[in-house]
Amino acid sequence: MQPLRTVAFIVNESKPGATEVARQLEAIARRLGAEVRNVREYPIVGEDLAGCDACCAIGGDGTLLGVAAEAARRNIPVIGVNRGSLGFLTTFTPEEAIAQFEALLQGQYKLACRSLLQCSTGPGQTGLALNDVLIKDQQTSKLVKLEVHADGELVTDYHSDGLIFSTPTGSTAYNLSAGGPLIHPSAEVIAMTPICPHTLSNRTIIFHHNVKLRVGNLNSASTLLVALDGQRHLIPCGEHPIEISKATVTLPLVQRMDYAHFAVVRTKLNWSGGYVTNT
Repeated sequence: MQPLRTVAFIVNESKPGATEVARQLEAIARRLGAEVRNVREYPIVGEDLAGCDACCAIGGDGTLLGVAAEAARRNIPVIGVNRGSLGFLTTFTPEEAIAQFEALLQGQYKLACRSLLQCSTGPGQTGLALNDVLIKDQQTSKLVKLEVHADGELVTDYHSDGLIFSTPTGSTAYNLSAGGPLIHPSAEVIAMTPICPHTLSNRTIIFHHNVKLRVGNLNSASTLLVALDGQRHLIPCGEHPIEISKATVTLPLVQRMDYAHFAVVRTKLNWSGGYVTNT
């Protein structure tokens, strides 16, 4: 792969040890003659990543989500170093990152291109999500009544706490907590999972990735909130439907050469098909 000569560092200083990990990685980069940039705020906006070969997000998955949209727009690979809890996206432990950073800078890595969702709630109200788009009422205790169309065809209406539209990458996030399925990151699909639906028959629906989804609010007394990756909000514009589709850009995610998706799932979720017997 291409050597990384200019690297932006995004550090969540609230995570224990993140600043020290960043200091060690920056020292390795400078020793190899790479340019180091420090980005202090995220979600990233503006020109912070302009001209970079990669960005290194040190924190939890939320830290990486804060740089994902802008990195995807600029096609800049992201190195995620986990100083949070689960770390599905920030796949390098601090020890792995420090031990392998020189090799990464020299081009010894592989890229996984992760799909994103594009969401529009009206003119000038458009954003990208790596994990999911959440539609719910602005007041967390209120139910919503939503009508969903796929490629112009009515799917059904939902009386629930909300709807989660998830990428395969996001299937291990809110989608999983709401009872949705695990989806391999390379699958070309979009998942729609209702949150606590008021019926026994509603389950996750898996759409082809080229689907054009449209969500309408059937309750005029309800004011909707649209959250992208739990970090950025879009404001629905009057009667304009919420439109969701696969984005035209993808996020290049840096992975070590021996990365295995299901090994990460087994480790992070303590997931196993085995059973325990009494002895």
